Amino acid sequence: MPYHIAPDAVIDATLYTLFAFSLITWTLILFKIWQFAKNSYYNKQYNTAFWSAKDLIAAQQLPAEIAKGPKAHIALCGFTWLAESHDPQTSATLRFSGTPQDLLEQALRKQTQAEQRKMESGLTMLASIGSTAPFVGLFGTVLGIMHAMHDISASGSASLDVVAGPIGDALIATAIGIAVAVPAVLAYNFFIRRAKHHRAALENFVDSFLHIAFPNTSHQE
Repeated sequence: MPYHIAPDAVIDATLYTLFAFSLITWTLILFKIWQFAKNSYYNKQYNTAFWSAKDLIAAQQLPAEIAKGPKAHIALCGFTWLAESHDPQTSATLRFSGTPQDLLEQALRKQTQAEQRKMESGLTMLASIGSTAPFVGLFGTVLGIMHAMHDISASGSASLDVVAGPIGDALIATAIGIAVAVPAVLAYNFFIRRAKHHRAALENFVDSFLHIAFPNTSHQE
């Protein structure tokens, strides 16, 4: 390490980086817990109201306080497409060139992907922190050991009392890095699993919507 760079400053910067990683991790964890809980509640509420409606027209007229969440957004996309497809001015455009069922499915799948991206936002950051935090901690440990060895060499003493303290302090960075990485990895795996279940539920809703919109046509997967 160049001697014009203060080793303590670099080590402190490493620890502050790990602290920032930890802050980001727990902020994302709390936010994603709230986001998944909110969307699950909205989806359950809208799903019950949607299937209790007599037909698509009644489902489209559900009050705004119920029509919330990803499933409601997908249904709104479907309602909007159906309305535009029956409008002579818009139905004559290239946007509606093709089989109506396929075009509606494309619109619903596109909205499903948009909803899924919202649910998966932030998970890449958790994965990145989980994979890099141990190495950042190890980097701090290596710098700490190098600094400790330099001080030991300068003091001319290699007794256990002199060596153990600085090296033990240097190992703290690795421990902190692991402590930061473990929650990030566990949270990432948990939320990825929840996101997959969430996507499956949305895709099932899309299939059901298509069956209702085109009851006389068998939907091909």
